[in-house]
Amino acid sequence: MKPLSIDQFAAQLRPETQRSVYESTKSTHEKRTKVLFDHFPDPNRLRELAGQIKQHVIENLDTYLPAVEAKLQAHGAKVHWAATAESANQTVLSILRARGATKLVKAKTMVSEEIGLGPFLEKHGIESLETDLGEFIVQIDHDHPSHIVRPIIHKSRREIAVSFEKNGLGAYNDEPAVITRRAREFLRQKYLQADVGLTGANFVVAETGRLVLVTNEGNSRFSLAAPKCHIALVGIEKILPRDRDLALFLNLLARSATAQQLTVYTEFISGPKAPTQPDGPEEMHVIFVDAGRTEVLASECREILRCIRCGACMNVCPVYRQASGHAYRAVYPGPVGAVLSPLLAGNRFPELADLPKASTLCGACSEVCPVNIPIPDLLLRLRNKNKLAHGPSSGTPPMGAWSVLASQPTAWKTSLAFGKAVGLVPYVPRAFKPSVLRAWDDHRTLPEWRGGEFRRWLAARKR
Repeated sequence: MKPLSIDQFAAQLRPETQRSVYESTKSTHEKRTKVLFDHFPDPNRLRELAGQIKQHVIENLDTYLPAVEAKLQAHGAKVHWAATAESANQTVLSILRARGATKLVKAKTMVSEEIGLGPFLEKHGIESLETDLGEFIVQIDHDHPSHIVRPIIHKSRREIAVSFEKNGLGAYNDEPAVITRRAREFLRQKYLQADVGLTGANFVVAETGRLVLVTNEGNSRFSLAAPKCHIALVGIEKILPRDRDLALFLNLLARSATAQQLTVYTEFISGPKAPTQPDGPEEMHVIFVDAGRTEVLASECREILRCIRCGACMNVCPVYRQASGHAYRAVYPGPVGAVLSPLLAGNRFPELADLPKASTLCGACSEVCPVNIPIPDLLLRLRNKNKLAHGPSSGTPPMGAWSVLASQPTAWKTSLAFGKAVGLVPYVPRAFKPSVLRAWDDHRTLPEWRGGEFRRWLAARKR
């Protein structure tokens, strides 16, 4: 069955789900704006600087990646390179099998979602348990995350309570404190029983080879405390040049993602535990994952690799607020996903080529991006890429007449006289509409006509 387009998905979304997504994103965006402008006199200058640093990195990965590898190896970590999702999964599996490991606890990492690590390991007899509360709930529900930062933004606490009861985690109780306590009690034993802990990395510093993790639940620390082996899955674009850059990026990331001054836990990991340390992993593996990123780097949309996965663009996007993350049919939803997901799809690009069209091009996503990614420009480039490769999409009316009207003042003024008639289109029986107009009108609702007064108003002002 053909997947639903974003507008079709949004039309079928439960009102409760849509309300949860809308209210949560709106609240976070408003708090983010306040905290940024309260704490910094010119936050836009910080965004521009962060964007310049990340752009410098992605354009010089051939220099930074070997430097990071050398630093990590000097600290005792083993570095692996995975060109594809399959090779990344196989590398994780080979590390587990070399240790005879059968149980893995996993902190939140979007790369693992991207490569499908959890299902892959389960298929090979490995217990892979999500320890981030939101990801844990998604896992026991056999669901998928719908937000980069808050995986269960689409769920209410009542739904979570039902899920906990169904999975034997206690009788129905939708109090957040009870839900959290029950998850903590269940996960605590899993940490102690695990053979291996797996994390991602928000940043990797080329100067020192340090991995930086930011969390609010402390689950990544638990994932590293008991297991004797640590695996870190890291996208090759996660590099920062120097430790001093962290002051800028940690401040922007926390405020952009959750409107905090700083996340509750910020961890700096250089390698396996030293002989003088009483606890921690004795073995550390860092897997740098490409999985299509070099192809993105070679494209005209390379700026998307600046992304630090904060989710600010989703929180402000009017389309995401109405449709939710699952409408995007990919790991990365929202404006960043509308660019990144089709690019990472490779030869499956046509399957996701409609995502760049799911935008009003209002520019709000670009204005809030902490690394100043010109997302609307990238969306237009991808729209053009699809048109050049496959022609106009089904249902797109010819634009030749529009170009004539828009470039000829006399013709434009004449067409305005028929503006009110356009407002009657929804009331015309479908059988009487031209086929091109029917295909377009089936999935769009014209707003009520309110125009026609501007020129009269302007003429009066000139007098």
